Amino acid sequence: MADENCTEVTQFTFSGFTEHPQLKPVLFALFLGTYMLTLVGNLGLITLIRVSPQLHTPMYFFLGNLSFLDICYSSTISPRMLLDFPAKNKVISFAGCLTQLYFYTVFATAEIYLLAAMAHDRYVAISKPLLYKVVMSPGVCTSLVAGSYLAGLLNAIVHTSALLRLSFCGPLVIDNFYCDGPPLFVVASTNTRLNEGLMFVFVGFNMMTTILLILTSYACIVVAVGRMGSAAGRRKACSTCASHLAAIIIFYVSATFNYMQPSSSNSVESKKIASIFYTILVPMLNPMIYSLRNKEVKHAFSSFVRKKMYF
Repeated sequence: MADENCTEVTQFTFSGFTEHPQLKPVLFALFLGTYMLTLVGNLGLITLIRVSPQLHTPMYFFLGNLSFLDICYSSTISPRMLLDFPAKNKVISFAGCLTQLYFYTVFATAEIYLLAAMAHDRYVAISKPLLYKVVMSPGVCTSLVAGSYLAGLLNAIVHTSALLRLSFCGPLVIDNFYCDGPPLFVVASTNTRLNEGLMFVFVGFNMMTTILLILTSYACIVVAVGRMGSAAGRRKACSTCASHLAAIIIFYVSATFNYMQPSSSNSVESKKIASIFYTILVPMLNPMIYSLRNKEVKHAFSSFVRKKMYF
């Protein structure tokens, strides 16, 4: 039970990455460059998909939404983190902290469901190519994307509402660079078992559900690829799935490491590193992963550049 004499806090202070003055300029430049690449890469991919008729397919509809989510959830963390680097006191208000947590949870949860939807899309494209446009109709694609956002909204509402029941007696330092559930539980002055239970259940449900959907889709893809008589067809199918699998592995491994283990089982520094992967690096890497080895994207980009040169 909280101390009756404690004073409720109206703000928190982040510990940040490091207190070493020599490292701060280096890290600031590194993360600023990463965030700029994230914006340029994802906005560029969204623009290319919109202006290129050959990319107006279900696969690129999902990819455009993935880029939008990457911009959104990276932007809930990176700008604030960059502003904190030169600051002596990295202060955030209680309302600001909950707002950051809410939107970060919305976009991160929506992303894992969208990745599952993209796995289903790849299964239909490889297993049922003649029925692809019928099965993955605009209505179905829109419903899958809307369902992803709905899952994100529900997850965020549950965790943010549960945090409102906690008391925080100041002054408090959050040992992290952004507002997230586990670091907030550590500094709470009231019992957090309900919050930890909700996080374990909801994060576990979201992770396991989407992983199961992805594994099922890829099991069907493996069977379909095995039945292909053409070696070129098998190579094309594997190349199409490789990018998606790479994005999934990076995101899920780092997120699982951070959320699905008790607070005491891993060092705070290790969890910060895991957080960097799925909050900062993954949004930057996704457009590269999906475009560098994608012939359709390269062709669309070349056509776009040629058109601009002639006008």
